[in-house]
Amino acid sequence: MLEVQGLKVSYGAVEALHGVNVSVAQGEIVTIIGANGAGKSTLLRTICGVLRPTAGRIELAGQDVTRDSSPEMIRRGVALVPEGRHVFPELTVRENLDLGAYYRRDTAHMRQDLERVLELFPILREKLSQNGGLLSGGQQQMLALGRALMSRPQLLLLDEPSLGLAPTIVQQLGRIIRSLNQDGTTILLVEQNARMALKLAHRGYVMATGQVVRQGSGQELLNDMAVRDMYLGEAST
Repeated sequence: MLEVQGLKVSYGAVEALHGVNVSVAQGEIVTIIGANGAGKSTLLRTICGVLRPTAGRIELAGQDVTRDSSPEMIRRGVALVPEGRHVFPELTVRENLDLGAYYRRDTAHMRQDLERVLELFPILREKLSQNGGLLSGGQQQMLALGRALMSRPQLLLLDEPSLGLAPTIVQQLGRIIRSLNQDGTTILLVEQNARMALKLAHRGYVMATGQVVRQGSGQELLNDMAVRDMYLGEAST
């Protein structure tokens, strides 16, 4: 579904991505782990059209989308749940969800998708008329994910969804990500909680200083001693 080839991205004179190659097959969960500053969020923001690459190519379902804008990528079926959630605090939960379907005109399917989101996140049904800014951190993450699902994405990009959340909410989020994938959504997951991410993922990449330094199945990376030392907090013996 997604092919990223030789991707380079710069912030002014500073190059943040140095020829990154990543692929995601339809139906997969692929995760990208790495330390802060590794370039993970930059990669997602470039894939979804927020940033422009200086070199390389992005293909979605075999089509070159390297220069597509973020609205064009949404129309192509790509949705990003950004780091930090970025819900609209002065809008109600219902209004936030409706904005996720901004480009859609299939009203009947939109109602079905809203019901699906509210089944996934029952707490949101209770708070539909409440402003998004009044929700807890975990509830805001649910709202951000629900808003993305309202665009009915084929490819869902998740940027640090577990950041700052309580362990019980993180576990719930992991179950929801797996359920979405089983229902047919392809997922590219950027996550500092490497253990959770690699357990969920079919395949994974490790990024450092703007480059991919390791790749393999989720289980292979979980068993990789260098990965365990650096990202799982398990010193080798």
